[in-house]
Amino acid sequence: MKEKFFSILRKKEERPEESPSKMIGLIVDGPNILRKEFNIKLEDILSALRKIGNVRIAKVILNQYAPQGLIEAVVNQGLEPVIVAGDTDVRVAIEAMEMIYNSDVDVIALASRDADFLPIIIEAKRRGKETVVIGVEPGFSVALQNAADYVVKMEPQRKPEEQSKEE
Repeated sequence: MKEKFFSILRKKEERPEESPSKMIGLIVDGPNILRKEFNIKLEDILSALRKIGNVRIAKVILNQYAPQGLIEAVVNQGLEPVIVAGDTDVRVAIEAMEMIYNSDVDVIALASRDADFLPIIIEAKRRGKETVVIGVEPGFSVALQNAADYVVKMEPQRKPEEQSKEE
């Protein structure tokens, strides 16, 4: 049986439906979320979002130092890798704004722990979009969590060699 590696919190009392018809635009801040120490899998992020809607646009922003294996993993999950020279934050903001102004997207999902992206969440809500932030501790911005409609807290997954050391 597959374990759950995430939890979804919603500000309102109602629970998200299974596979609702909301169209989601996902942006993953690769250097912030897809770090070796977190061992977060893209498939777990997508699985969490399926509880909220259908992921229609999905982009993973990576810097020029991203290993080829990570780029292949992004492509194998059906997501679009966007490789950026230098800092990725500006590209995350640009992609997010494009999705905010896309009438086919109902929900903006941002996978990042970075409080610098709070204005994106605020603008999305101002434009009538529902918002999801996806993150992991340590360092998951409380401001992002409080501003979003949904919060997906990923659990850092231990690697098999770490599990066998504890047994």
